[in-house]
Amino acid sequence: CTEIEADPHRLIQILTNLIDNAVKFTDSGHVTVKTEKQGSGYIISVEDTGIGIPKRHLLRLGERFFRVDPSRSRELGGTGLGLAIVKHLVKAHGWEMKIESEEGKGTAVRILMPESEPAEEKLSNCSA
Repeated sequence: CTEIEADPHRLIQILTNLIDNAVKFTDSGHVTVKTEKQGSGYIISVEDTGIGIPKRHLLRLGERFFRVDPSRSRELGGTGLGLAIVKHLVKAHGWEMKIESEEGKGTAVRILMPESEPAEEKLSNCSA
């Protein structure tokens, strides 16, 4: 029995921001959202086949108001706060965020969520 501790409203906010970014920067192609078990936790991935992000900008992702291409961001809307909010919420949960991207091929954002210690009263439900 695996249990992940999360504020459901904040988890929805994280996913909404990540999916919105993926859709916004994928003119053609696709966006994939998946979960997978890894070790004693889970990974949620949002992957796209969009425009990708130049390597020189990867370390700045998650900074408030940072935009990879300010002209394109203004055209599509947004404040440059989406990934900063995601980064803050992920950190507040004790999770980890990894971003991989290749210019012209797309971006993958992975949220690594370790398993929580189950409460004693829930242990009986896990053993069935």
